[in-house]
Amino acid sequence: MGEASAADGAGRLVTGEAVELGLHTAKLPSRALAAALDGVVYIGGYLAVSIVLTVATASMDGAAVAAVYVGSLLLVLIGVPIAVETLSRGRSLGKLACGLRVVRDDGGPIRFRHALVRGAVGVVEIQMFLGVIACIASLVSARGRRVGDVFAGTLVVRERIPVPRAARPPAPPWLAVQLAGVDLSAVPEGLWLAVRQYLSRVHQLDPQVGWSMGERLAGDVVARTGAPVPEGTPPAAFLAAVVAERQGRDARRVFGAPVAAPVDGVAEQGKGPGAGTPPVGWVTPGAEGGVRGEAVPEVAGGQAPQALVPPSPSPSPSASSPSSSSTGFAPPA
Repeated sequence: MGEASAADGAGRLVTGEAVELGLHTAKLPSRALAAALDGVVYIGGYLAVSIVLTVATASMDGAAVAAVYVGSLLLVLIGVPIAVETLSRGRSLGKLACGLRVVRDDGGPIRFRHALVRGAVGVVEIQMFLGVIACIASLVSARGRRVGDVFAGTLVVRERIPVPRAARPPAPPWLAVQLAGVDLSAVPEGLWLAVRQYLSRVHQLDPQVGWSMGERLAGDVVARTGAPVPEGTPPAAFLAAVVAERQGRDARRVFGAPVAAPVDGVAEQGKGPGAGTPPVGWVTPGAEGGVRGEAVPEVAGGQAPQALVPPSPSPSPSASSPSSSSTGFAPPA
């Protein structure tokens, strides 16, 4: 069967060679729920079989009918669970619904002898004592095993484990501006996949290992794009900016986003109606009192606040024309 394994504090399987199997043992609540679902299915099957037997044995004597009923009961409550666990490699209907599986102590799939021992012992600890012995044994065991698991050398593990999604390192905005015009067509898909996997697991790696892997991937990207890594920029930040730039280009190409990469703090407009027109609330370059790339909030009437856009200086009396002093009309320059 292989060397016996143990469970650490989190319930994960660790072999005698200190190799973690990546399996998490199931505890009493999930196992009880799976057993209850299996019990409902098996009892329902037994009732259906009993109805068929009642019709089929109507002409038989009482002893023969009792023998048939006892045989069908043993078949449904013992034979069927053993056959199901053997054919499904440790997953009955209830375990499948709860995301559980019966495996050997070394993590391998069970066979007929394991299912047979579990089913035979389960008749006593589950069916005869209504599951009391199984519950006590599961609570006492560090890996949640019942008596049948101990004799069969098996345990129940969880197959569906929620894995927290690691946050990708943020891309520096100033670096995204520098990568706006870089040609990324020479980067192969295999390298993109390696970069994305690295960014999703960089927080789980050792700092030195993560830094060296990032430098190697960043060097591969630089060799194919020609965009050097700015001095003092971490490799993960550079790779995150490159991935963000490629995803932005793909989104603009697929969905037709009108706003392109920002240049000098002003977003360029895409093709189509209104191209070249700055967004509402922005001061255009050369506007009187405006600053390039500075957002100016709007107020009622479409006028900007005086604190952000100062009024134009009034002309001096000496610079005014004679006609403007009498009529108030200034001829165009």
